[in-house]
Amino acid sequence: HLQLVESGGSLVQPGGSLRLSCEASGFTLRYYDIGWFRQSPGKEREGVSCMSSSGKTIKYADSVKGRFTVSRDEAKYTAYLQMSSLTPEDTAIYYCAALRRSGYECLTRPESYDSWGQGTQVTVSS
Repeated sequence: HLQLVESGGSLVQPGGSLRLSCEASGFTLRYYDIGWFRQSPGKEREGVSCMSSSGKTIKYADSVKGRFTVSRDEAKYTAYLQMSSLTPEDTAIYYCAALRRSGYECLTRPESYDSWGQGTQVTVSS
């Protein structure tokens, strides 16, 4: 399993932006599907976005489409989730996840992934 370390969570005002980072411990992300998930109190973990290992397939949940962008920097072993136009409904703990695989599609279900970051809190409030 990969060791993933997340950072970037913070308190931000509605309409603001944040970039979350997910750094893998010395392993290139080139061979891994990357998933981003979030969980609010009392709710199930929700898929936000995923990127296939090839980078050719990226998916977004309808709730974040057009506002969130996922990317990765292979040289830095880091994946990113750029979030903009944030609303209070985006408040949650955000997790990145990884699974070594090859395939055209990326995985959208949390139970598909075997490596997880510790989570980072994003709070959107005025």
